[in-house]
Amino acid sequence: MAHRTAAAALVTCAALVAVSGCSSNFDSGRKTEQDTGRQQQLSILIASSGDAETKAVRDAVAAYEKASGNKVTVDVAKDINQQLAQGFAGHRPPDAFYVNSDQFANYAKGGSLYAYGDQIKDADDFSARLRASFTYDGKLTCLPKDVSTLALAINTDLWKKAGLTAKDYPTTWAQLRTVAAKLTGKGVTGLVTSGEHTRLGVFLKQAGGWITNADQSKMTADSSQNIEALTYVRSLLKSGDLKYASQVDTNWGGEALGKGKAAMTIEGSWLTGGMKTDYPDTTYTTVPLPAGPGGKGTLAFSQCWGIAADSTHRAASVDLVKYLTSAKQQVENAQAFGVLPSRTSAQAAFVKLDPSAKVWVDGTAYAQGPVTVPGFEKVLTQFNTDLATLATTDPKTILTSLQRNGEQALTKDKDN
Repeated sequence: MAHRTAAAALVTCAALVAVSGCSSNFDSGRKTEQDTGRQQQLSILIASSGDAETKAVRDAVAAYEKASGNKVTVDVAKDINQQLAQGFAGHRPPDAFYVNSDQFANYAKGGSLYAYGDQIKDADDFSARLRASFTYDGKLTCLPKDVSTLALAINTDLWKKAGLTAKDYPTTWAQLRTVAAKLTGKGVTGLVTSGEHTRLGVFLKQAGGWITNADQSKMTADSSQNIEALTYVRSLLKSGDLKYASQVDTNWGGEALGKGKAAMTIEGSWLTGGMKTDYPDTTYTTVPLPAGPGGKGTLAFSQCWGIAADSTHRAASVDLVKYLTSAKQQVENAQAFGVLPSRTSAQAAFVKLDPSAKVWVDGTAYAQGPVTVPGFEKVLTQFNTDLATLATTDPKTILTSLQRNGEQALTKDKDN
């Protein structure tokens, strides 16, 4: 996630949770007695992005303790998937915890999550796309704690040096190609981003394609739209006007932008905090990603507040999650560490406080959520490996492999 068989099961569960999910109930039908006391001791596990997020969660929890009378222990995970797997396998998980959208289906399928969405009266304040990412077997299982989308960030100093103005902000693929070429040279690459599906996937969406159909029941990876998208990206790679972050000796697009190695990058709302902390002297602006032949497109990333099926404090945990996902708390979190509120009402309030967030908030209206099929992470890991070779590999070859691997994962999920 002392008996030899139990220990073996524990190790197996920890190893396999990322691909198949582990049930929190090795003994079928096991019921967890609930604490009904007025004051309860809860535990939560988070995967923090840094000190700012940790402080924001601890401050929110302290306020909740004062309001409710319950006590809450906050632990910051070193490896949250491994720690959750151990907790589920040993029937001693934290009461509430972060769940990434790409891991959600694994935990839900394994029976590790308590579905509490039907207890949230204003659940429709969370966008339908976000709710879909955390729905399993038709049940809203956990509430999205926040959301981030991708936008185009531009180093304004490099932009001006190239003789470009706000009128040149690209709104189409053709315009993106033109400005990227103009910005490339003298140690600067026009566009730098990570060479993974979590960035390059925007081009699939903008071409009118995606990895699966809407309900994730069928693979659509080898479509003509996706081939067009990767062909476009490949052409930018071959011209040198687009490079992956690793190719310019950086770890991510924000670093490339901050160090002046990239004139543009594709990144999420977390860029704000990273630039403020690491590159406070770099001036930049963010604009919507250019539209492709299929229209506008961006990606959405989210986590939810999971509650353990094995928790003895389910009712109190739901009460805590309601507090932590309130509109007021979400706005405070957004100000503290750069995420966007997952409540639409809170998004509007946040944009009034921080107009620069509007570009990312607007993207939530048309953003593509992740594939949440159990066991699909292995498919996407291989896709990322293939994308690393895109400059020298036929896009159709990459997408055919993705199609084949994805179909096997979907078949396996249906069979199970």
